[in-house]
Amino acid sequence: MATKAERKEYPISMRLPEADVAMIDRAAGLRGRSRTDFVRDAAVRAAEDVLMESPPIRMSPEGFAEFMETVSAPAAPVPEMVEVVDRPAPWEPGYAAKR
Repeated sequence: MATKAERKEYPISMRLPEADVAMIDRAAGLRGRSRTDFVRDAAVRAAEDVLMESPPIRMSPEGFAEFMETVSAPAAPVPEMVEVVDRPAPWEPGYAAKR
């Protein structure tokens, strides 16, 4: 009895303006590629770029517990930031005196 082979490719259909298709065909031709190969490679490259913008963070359970402890602790003021926040804005009274 024959077994069904698992499907390894999935079709994607797009509607594009004629000018876009002409540009894709021209670029694909310059690379010596078919339209399908060119579009697939461009889409995969764009997807990889997006996924690489936010790489996964991996850590041990102990490391995660330490991370959670750190981010759950009360924040400590940073003196330099407090000074910046306490400065009057240029449109507030006392700006010239504090400069």
